[in-house]
Amino acid sequence: MRTTRRLAAAAVAVVLVTLVAACGGTTAKIGSGAPVHGKKVQGGTVTVAEVAATPNFIFPLVPATNSNGYNENLTLGLWPYLVYAGDGSKSIANPQENLYSSLTYSHNDSVITMVLKPWKWSDGAPITSRDFTFVYNLLKANYENWLGYTQGLFPVDVKKVLTPNAHTVVIDLTRSYNPTFYTDDVLAEIPLLPQHAWDKTSMSGKVGNYDETTAGAKAVYAFLQKEGGDMATFATNPLWKVVDGPWKLATFQSDGYYAWVPNKNYSGPDKPALSKVIWTPFTTDTAEMDTLRSGTSLDLAPLPLNDIKQLPALEAEGYAVANVPVNGNAEIVPNFYNPVNGPLLRQLYVRQAMEYLINRPEIVNKIYAGYADPGNGPVEVLYGQQWDSPLEKAGGPYQYSPSKAIALLKAHGWKVVPSGVDTCVSAGTGPSDCGAGIAAGEKLEFQLLYTSGIASFDQQNAYIQSTEELGGIKFVLKPEPFNTIVATTGYCNASSHPTSTCSWQLQDYGYNVYEMDPSGAGLFNTDGFGNYGGYSSTEMNNLINATEYGSSSAAFFAYEDFAAEQLPILYLPNESAVWVYKKNLAGVVPANPFSFTLNPEVWYYVKPGS
Repeated sequence: MRTTRRLAAAAVAVVLVTLVAACGGTTAKIGSGAPVHGKKVQGGTVTVAEVAATPNFIFPLVPATNSNGYNENLTLGLWPYLVYAGDGSKSIANPQENLYSSLTYSHNDSVITMVLKPWKWSDGAPITSRDFTFVYNLLKANYENWLGYTQGLFPVDVKKVLTPNAHTVVIDLTRSYNPTFYTDDVLAEIPLLPQHAWDKTSMSGKVGNYDETTAGAKAVYAFLQKEGGDMATFATNPLWKVVDGPWKLATFQSDGYYAWVPNKNYSGPDKPALSKVIWTPFTTDTAEMDTLRSGTSLDLAPLPLNDIKQLPALEAEGYAVANVPVNGNAEIVPNFYNPVNGPLLRQLYVRQAMEYLINRPEIVNKIYAGYADPGNGPVEVLYGQQWDSPLEKAGGPYQYSPSKAIALLKAHGWKVVPSGVDTCVSAGTGPSDCGAGIAAGEKLEFQLLYTSGIASFDQQNAYIQSTEELGGIKFVLKPEPFNTIVATTGYCNASSHPTSTCSWQLQDYGYNVYEMDPSGAGLFNTDGFGNYGGYSSTEMNNLINATEYGSSSAAFFAYEDFAAEQLPILYLPNESAVWVYKKNLAGVVPANPFSFTLNPEVWYYVKPGS
């Protein structure tokens, strides 16, 4: 469900390298790591490298217009979600870290009863069911301006919320749901927020119960979102000092440098042993690698895959190496409503030809050195095997084939010019014509906007450019910083595609994050909050709904195969995260695939030789 945009190989889990065969003719390197043993040291600082992207918002209920997934990196350790995704390396909810002690479904899975743990906020106030109703009231009045909202789901699918006592919440839903989906993808998006400290409409105003009216909830939400965007006050604003996670924010700089220190009143089981965790930004992977080579100032850092040959030297300097597939989906997003070539991109056969011309196995092996999912469809084959349909396991419907791409284009009225640019010679809407809105003489030429600063991204998109040319499709490459892309490219659909934010044609920003259940909810639904390019299909909507309402694998595979075949996006290999970390830093593995660098409360240094 969470489809906020992230840069490839962002802050995700790591495990020690082994080799296994992946699907689709590639070799991907995955495995589980050996834990560090020794006598635990209390204290110490860990410095983590963050490359090419930084947070820009701190209020946990992020505006719908802000799709920067790195905001979660900043906030997850401060305000965790109700459902804590990942238990060690397992893709399951963590019973120790969940904010509830029990969660039950009844009345044909339409009523949820949740008992909150008797934990406390950092200021000593108890966490209660009122904190949940505070979040519910804010979202009920403002869900259209919440990035986490997916059509028809929380909070609009709630008939009422009851709080029979201070720690019990009863959510009466409008229909029955698949409990696994609702827990793993919906409740896993919802934090608890401190009503006793945040239910106000100005910094100088008193705390009240403003959220209990629609007008009041709108005023509180507007105030909190305004404060949440003031980067200069992230570390000083008293609002953000009240947390329920294991960490508090000590420092934040406009360049993205920030530091966590322990929340000394944290109620959860994993009390931080470290004294501080620092995230230090780098604008390019080259700059990060230079720092890594130069000394010991980085304790944990992503390894650029073009520097994979440096592993022996780094291991000799005291680093361990680890890697894990990313829980997400990498893609090139087509803008179906671009004013220039939207009609081209709305033609399925054009997208099919493009996908046939992406040599994904070669990208995995030559660009990512084997450290990537092959990108066979909407669900990674290295992410969770139980979710992979036979079609995806077999390599997906569009395995690399320039001859199939050329035949497809010729069959639809195009003069194909390999190493040149194809032109439409049969305008019209018949089965052998170019299609609606495509004029005679129109060219298959597109601008591909992608994230700059990452050498593997440069190499991947240059390689895609070269293989697209084999079918006469021209990609003009335009690299820009990740933060610039997410700030200047908007959601484009049939009803709204302003020139100011919808002039982009193809976009490769990195990947979209999945929850534990890798549903297409929000990503491929009509007008979904992660559906940046405006893809729309009634059949897709119905298939996604079937995965939300029922739990059969057949329903999930039907959605998955339809999404693979219809190409709402162009599927790409998803680069795994390869990290190096100090050999005396314990707790890194087994790594959480959903929040690796975001749960340093389980890390600690060990004494040498102990």
